[in-house]
Amino acid sequence: MKKVERINTIMRYINNRSHFTITEIMQEFNISRSTAIRDIREIEALGMPLVAEVGRDGGYSVMHNSILPVVRFTDNEIKALFIAFMATRNAQLPYLKSRQSLAEKLLGLISKNQQDDLVLLDEILLFEGTNPHNPDLLELSDLPHPMLEKLIQNLLLDSYLWITLEEGKEIKSYPIFLLHLYHEKSLWLMEAFDLQEEKKRLFAVDQLTHVEPYSPKKRVSRKKILELLGKQEEEFNLILELGPRAIAQYKKYHPLKAFISYTNPYQTTAMLKMFVQVNQRDELTETINWLLFLGEDLKFRKAPEEVREGLRQRGDREAGEKMNGVN
Repeated sequence: MKKVERINTIMRYINNRSHFTITEIMQEFNISRSTAIRDIREIEALGMPLVAEVGRDGGYSVMHNSILPVVRFTDNEIKALFIAFMATRNAQLPYLKSRQSLAEKLLGLISKNQQDDLVLLDEILLFEGTNPHNPDLLELSDLPHPMLEKLIQNLLLDSYLWITLEEGKEIKSYPIFLLHLYHEKSLWLMEAFDLQEEKKRLFAVDQLTHVEPYSPKKRVSRKKILELLGKQEEEFNLILELGPRAIAQYKKYHPLKAFISYTNPYQTTAMLKMFVQVNQRDELTETINWLLFLGEDLKFRKAPEEVREGLRQRGDREAGEKMNGVN
């Protein structure tokens, strides 16, 4: 381990402890006593507020309520941070303004040579999803929905929430227990348990108009919620085998609830299982269109009659033949 890396690591090590000794540093970092003492003195010179304790059990402790010095980064650590910033452009992330200020601070901390390296990286690397017409790292070109950060702030306090959404021309409110918050196909989505109807629902953060903590008089425990969800799991009614071309099409686009599991280590074949609500016309039409989009490199193992009939009506002979003998 290089000296700069060791110093940084020792600083983090001792900052997480109320008390430490030279012997502990020697053992933890496999260094000699003289090297440990020199490192501690250098850390003190950097401004870390250490207090020496004399006596048989003496050592060092870190003064509380003191400002710690700036941590120094290695060249590779700087590049790793910068590339991480680059990879998040146009990703509609929360705290995007903070990412901008962090990038500015990082650029202000480093030498001119290091800055030149980052400028070169910025010119060479282009990640999927980055807007080629506006790739400036410091430009906030794709701010997420303003309610996203408020939602996260409430989630840090409690997963029981009262949310209000604009659904079409209607404004609706729901008491929920939020299970997951995730980003998929340029949308932030909330997977939640509706505490009134006692079922799983999916909400788009873009529709969110208000969120606040929800404290029902009698709470349904998380354990009970998971038990209810386990009993309500819908049986898959559409099962497909995908070949490499169908997998490639799946990666380009797929419905939110269509997930695949690869069936060989080379990820060239996969099984797809999902539940299609055939009584909802829009979902049924979208599913049929998507199956046609997947192409011919697939086999049906199970499909609802409504899906089969929809494919036949669309004149897909290949799909009709594949449907023969399907459950």
